[in-house]
Amino acid sequence: MAATKGPTFFSNLKKSFADVPVDSSKDNSIPTTEFLEASESLCSLFDVLGSVAFTPVKNDMMGNVKKIRDRQLAAPLESETLQSLVLNELKTKKHTATEGLLWLVRGLDFTAQALRHNTSNPSDELSASFRSAYGNTLKPHHSFLVKPIFSAAMSATPYRKDFYAKLADDPVEGQQGLEIWLAALEERVLILKQFMARKEAKW
Repeated sequence: MAATKGPTFFSNLKKSFADVPVDSSKDNSIPTTEFLEASESLCSLFDVLGSVAFTPVKNDMMGNVKKIRDRQLAAPLESETLQSLVLNELKTKKHTATEGLLWLVRGLDFTAQALRHNTSNPSDELSASFRSAYGNTLKPHHSFLVKPIFSAAMSATPYRKDFYAKLADDPVEGQQGLEIWLAALEERVLILKQFMARKEAKW
């Protein structure tokens, strides 16, 4: 009798980035609803990190999700994909949701780079990986008032072994789940970074 797989942090997510479709026939369009659900699910990862120091990071990302969802609710037919939401909002000479998406993507990129660095460097503690990712993604855009708040979170990460133990009882299953989720996150972040860099996505 085959052993049944135990639950992992990733199998328990409401929405994984691996379940967010990308329509390559329509300029890699990404559906707004599914992406926002996956982003909200990602924020629960900061609870696994276990420190109140990560509360500002989580709140920042959730605030940006709200800005995008508010625009989606106000103009649903123009906001079915993230790309159409941005282009249609900018036509109205507003950019609240567009700016929210820019910051959300930066936050997701920060998370993805931190976890990729940590999985690629098995001897590094999480604090080193998150600090490196922060310097590459969010830090250049943060004011001198915000930087200390986020830097405190980087130093408050749990020990590597404790973090991975929380992701799954079976470390192999946890690592496999992380890799599938992380690769999907990286792919969608790259698509959105490239889109947000285009002239038509600027304000």
